[in-house]
Amino acid sequence: MILLSVFIPLIAGAGDEDPYLWLEEVEGEKALEWVKARSAKDTAEIEAAPEFAAIHAELLEIFNSRERIPNPAIRGAWLYNFWQDAEHVRGVWRRTFLDQYLVESPAWEIVLDVDALAAAEGENWVWEGASFLPPDYRRCLVTLSRGGSDASVVREFDSATKTFVADGFFVPEAKSNVAWKDADTVWIGTDFGEGSLTTSGYPRIAKEWKRGTPLASARTVFEGEVGDVSVGATSTYTPEGRYDLVYRTPEFYRGTQYLILGERLVKIDVPEDANLNGIFKDHLLVSLRSDWTVGGATYPQDALLAIDLDAFLAGSRAFTVLFEPGERVSLAGVSSTRNHLLLSTLDNVRGRLYRLTPGPDGWANEEIPLPGLGNAGVGSTSDDDDTFFFTYNDFLTPPSLYLVRDGQAPVQVKTTPAFFDTAGMQVAQYEATSKDGTRIPYFLFTPSGYTANGENPTLLYGYGGFEIPMEPGYSAATGKAWVGRGGVYALANIRGGGEFGPKWHQAAVKEKHQTAFDDFIAVAEDLIARKITSPRRLGIVGGSNGGLLVGACMVQRPDLFEAVVCQVPLLDMKRYSKLLAGASWMAEYGDPDTADWEYIKTWSPYHNVDAARDYPRAFFYTSTRDDRVHPGHARKMVAKLTDLKKPVYYYENTEGGHGVAANLNQRAYMWALTYAYLWKMLR
Repeated sequence: MILLSVFIPLIAGAGDEDPYLWLEEVEGEKALEWVKARSAKDTAEIEAAPEFAAIHAELLEIFNSRERIPNPAIRGAWLYNFWQDAEHVRGVWRRTFLDQYLVESPAWEIVLDVDALAAAEGENWVWEGASFLPPDYRRCLVTLSRGGSDASVVREFDSATKTFVADGFFVPEAKSNVAWKDADTVWIGTDFGEGSLTTSGYPRIAKEWKRGTPLASARTVFEGEVGDVSVGATSTYTPEGRYDLVYRTPEFYRGTQYLILGERLVKIDVPEDANLNGIFKDHLLVSLRSDWTVGGATYPQDALLAIDLDAFLAGSRAFTVLFEPGERVSLAGVSSTRNHLLLSTLDNVRGRLYRLTPGPDGWANEEIPLPGLGNAGVGSTSDDDDTFFFTYNDFLTPPSLYLVRDGQAPVQVKTTPAFFDTAGMQVAQYEATSKDGTRIPYFLFTPSGYTANGENPTLLYGYGGFEIPMEPGYSAATGKAWVGRGGVYALANIRGGGEFGPKWHQAAVKEKHQTAFDDFIAVAEDLIARKITSPRRLGIVGGSNGGLLVGACMVQRPDLFEAVVCQVPLLDMKRYSKLLAGASWMAEYGDPDTADWEYIKTWSPYHNVDAARDYPRAFFYTSTRDDRVHPGHARKMVAKLTDLKKPVYYYENTEGGHGVAANLNQRAYMWALTYAYLWKMLR
C-alpha cells in the first residue's frame, strides 16, 4: 500500500487571503461572466468528442421515454404521479384510480400542469412535491422552487377543484418547514425576519399558524438556538389518531423530539442520536445509532425498537426488539400500512424486505420474496388498508413495480423496458483491503467480451458520507452510454456510507474522514491489481460529498486516475461552514474554525493542490441555483487549477439546484457531457 502524502497549501492557506473569493458571489456580474465564458468554452470541447452526439440522443430518448414506470403515491382513493417527458418538460401532476393504474395505458387526470403554470405566471417553476391533509386528502400544500433551488414557495391547493386556494396558506420563498395540523392550521418554520434562521440557513422557530390570520401573528410553539441545524413542528396522522410533535436538530445525527400535549411539550426521552421512526398502532418506533443501556437491558446500535407509547410516557423502558443488526446486515428503511410494519434491510449490500404484524403473542415477522439480490425499496403505502407498492432492480434487471394487497403475495404490475442489451454482461462483488486492514466491498459491472487485461476503460463511483448506502441498481444511462459501449463500472461501498449501519458511517466522520478516501483509493488499487484496468484507463465520479471524495483522491493520488468527474462538490473545507447550508455538516466534517482544522487541512482538496504535481484533466460541474452546496467550491477550484496551468473542464448550469438539472432534457445533457468526457479521456 502506498502511503498518502500531506501536501502544503500553495495559494489559499489557512491564514492567507483567498484570491478567488469573488467567485463566491453567486450572482455577481464578474463571477457570472467568468461562468458563462468558461462553461461555453469547455462544453464546446466536450461536445466535440465523437461519442457526445449519439450519447446525448440516446439519453434524451431514455429520460423522456413514456415507457418509464409512473411511480404512484397512494392518497386516499387516488394514485397520484408527477410526470415529465418531451411534451411536459416541467411536468404534470396527475392522478388515477388503482384499477385504472393497473391497465397497460392508464387514463390520467391532470391535476396541475407545471409548464402551463410557469408560462402563465412568468416563473421558472420546478415541482418539489405536495403534502396532503388526511384523512380526506383534498387539501394539500404544493411546493414549487424557482430553478430547482432548496428555497421554495408553498401554496395551498384544492385537489377537488384543481385550483390554488384563494386566500389560502401561502409561504413566500424560503427554506421552510410547513406541515398540516388540521384543516385550518399549519405548523410553520420559515424566514420570519432577523434572527429567525439558524447559521445553517434553516428555520430556528416553529409556529402554529391559523387560517385567515397574517403570518406575522402565528403563535410560537418552540425556539431553538442560532447554532442549531433546524427546528420544526409536525403532525403524524395514524388510523388511531393524530400526534403533534416538535423537533430540534442541534446537529446532524443528534436531535430531540417533544410531544405536544395541550400547552405542554413532553420530551421523548431517547438518546439524542436515535432516530424516531414514527408511531404505529400507538407504539413508539426508535432506531439506534449507538448502543443504549436502559431499563436493565442493553440494545445494540442499529436496532429497531418498539414500545407502547402510553407505557413509555408512564416510565416503562421495556422495548421489543423488531430488528437486530448483524456484522454485515443493517436496517435500511421503515414504513407502514394500516396493520403492518415494513422493514427493508441490507444484507452485504443486497436488499431484503420484511412485513411485521403485532398480535397478542408478539410481532409476527414474514420475509417478502424478492426476484433477486438487488435493490428493493418500499414505495407508496396506504393508511386505509394494507396495500403497498415496492420496487426491485439490479444492475442487469430494469426496475419493476410490485403491488401487495392485504397480506397477499406480491404481484408485478409495471416494469421498465430494457434500455440496453445485457447479453454477455456480468456482475460480481469483490473486496479491497483498505489502509487499516478493513475489507471494503465493491460491485463490478462488466461488458460483453470483457477480459481482465488491464486495458478496460473503467468508471469508479463512490459517495462515502452521511450514512447513505450505495446500492446496486439499474441505470439505463450507465448501461447504454458506458457499459454497453465496452466500459467497466465499479460501485464502491466505502466507509462513511450506511451500507453496514451507523458503525460504517461513524468510522469516517470528522478526524476519521480520511478513512473514506483511503477506502476509495484501496478500491482503485484493487481494480488495478486485478488487471481490471490501469491508471491510464481509470476514471472516478462523485457528487456533493462524493465530489469532495473524488476531489480529495485526485489531489492525494493523481497517479491513480486519468479522469475525474466532480459534481456539485464541496472542496474548500476552510470556508464550507460559512457557505449556504455548510454549517449543518460540521458533525460530518468538523469545524474548520477550531482545532479541527489541523486534520481538515490535510485533506481539503482546495488547499492541497500542488503546483509541482500533474493532475488528471478533471471535469467539474455545478449549478448557479444550488443553494445547498455553494457553487463557489467548484468555481474556485477550477480557477485555481487554471492559474496553475493545470488543464481542467468546467460546466455550470444556471438552474437545477443541487441536482444540477431542472428537467429531464437538462439531465440528459449533463450526463451526455459526463460520459463523452469519460470516453474522451479513457478510450
